[in-house]
Amino acid sequence: MNLIKRIFTKEQTQNKPPEKPIVEKTPYEIIGGKTGAQNLSKRFYDIMEQDEYARPLLELHPQPLERIRIVFFEFLSGWLGGPDLFTEKYGHPMLRKRHLPFLIDEELRNQWIYCMNKALDIEIDNPLLRQNLKKSFLQLATHMINQE
Repeated sequence: MNLIKRIFTKEQTQNKPPEKPIVEKTPYEIIGGKTGAQNLSKRFYDIMEQDEYARPLLELHPQPLERIRIVFFEFLSGWLGGPDLFTEKYGHPMLRKRHLPFLIDEELRNQWIYCMNKALDIEIDNPLLRQNLKKSFLQLATHMINQE
């Protein structure tokens, strides 16, 4: 009887979930931290500059793009779970409010997503993370639409 009790107790403790959650890596860590976030920001704007499809989107951005690349990296850093550089420098992102001066319709959103998806395809090796980031960026970009 004691042996059976020990076997069932052992099986129950083996199937029991851990008391504390397992600490997962953040997307920021998975993509390589600062360097990965910088590469994603740089690639995104490189694509926007080079791809004719994104020309209307590019024309909305201040030129040259060096400052906006840095600001976008600072945003991505915190958004991906790394240091919250944007908030430390500029306050809460309030992305929709910051983008209200620009007329953003579905076509501009699609151009933005096109550039970001291409950048993710190049820069993010982890397929599950890449897929999840594409979904999250689509939601974020859709929230910026302020024109029909």
